[in-house]
Amino acid sequence: NAADYRSMKMGFIPKRKIFGADIAGRVELVGKNIRQFKPGDEVIGDLAGYGFGGFAEYVTAPEKALIVKPEKILFEEAAALPMAALTALQALRDKGNIQKGQKVLIVGSGGGVGTFSVQLAKYFGAVVTGVCSSKNVEQTSSLGADFVIDYTKEDFAKNNMHYDLILAINGNRSLSTYKKILTSNGIYVMVGGSLLQIFKSLLFGWLMSFGSKKMRCVAAKSNKNDLEFLVKLLEDGQIKSVIERRYPLDKTADAIKYLSEGHARGKVVINVVSI
Repeated sequence: NAADYRSMKMGFIPKRKIFGADIAGRVELVGKNIRQFKPGDEVIGDLAGYGFGGFAEYVTAPEKALIVKPEKILFEEAAALPMAALTALQALRDKGNIQKGQKVLIVGSGGGVGTFSVQLAKYFGAVVTGVCSSKNVEQTSSLGADFVIDYTKEDFAKNNMHYDLILAINGNRSLSTYKKILTSNGIYVMVGGSLLQIFKSLLFGWLMSFGSKKMRCVAAKSNKNDLEFLVKLLEDGQIKSVIERRYPLDKTADAIKYLSEGHARGKVVINVVSI
């Protein structure tokens, strides 16, 4: 996830000294007070709120960080889900208050959060426009977007369209640009982007929210109920994990390098054992 390489870049070392939030695997051992899981159970977890530690063969985790992995979901599909899908869900539903029939703009629809955002926005009944590079146009369309804008050919801010909800995942457009293309009661949610863009949103977003248009930020939180909701959607085929690349554990540094270049299509997965 972007949280990993950005933390590395800024020198933030997780509590466990090992990066990696999303995990999927089998339980080896449980503590004496654990009631929900037993050795052999297949689980999915989001360790972002519990010290990270996922880039490893083994990790300890509190019971509340894990949920059961349905049998029909592959480990790779499961491992690609937690942080990206939670971010998309909490941005759309909690910060964006998404409603059926709304016009939603997703800037950066090609990456991990973007691919889940397109699918979840369609699940909630929105009319979705994705913004991405040429290589991701077909993928964004295949995920259900009603309209796709190739930012290398068209400026989404200059087509006279207005949106009820804008998710800014990638890019470095000004807050004023986004605010201009919101509807009168529209909501902008900063999900990611350049470090400068994130800093400006945190610093000035509240100031620009005076009036009916709202400028918000989301920092996804580990949430067991939300993760169970997303896994159910994955199991039922209403959303899917888009995985572009797979790396073995000993090539994790290469995976992070590739992801940090900002051109990943969907998710990058680390396989601890050969599959």
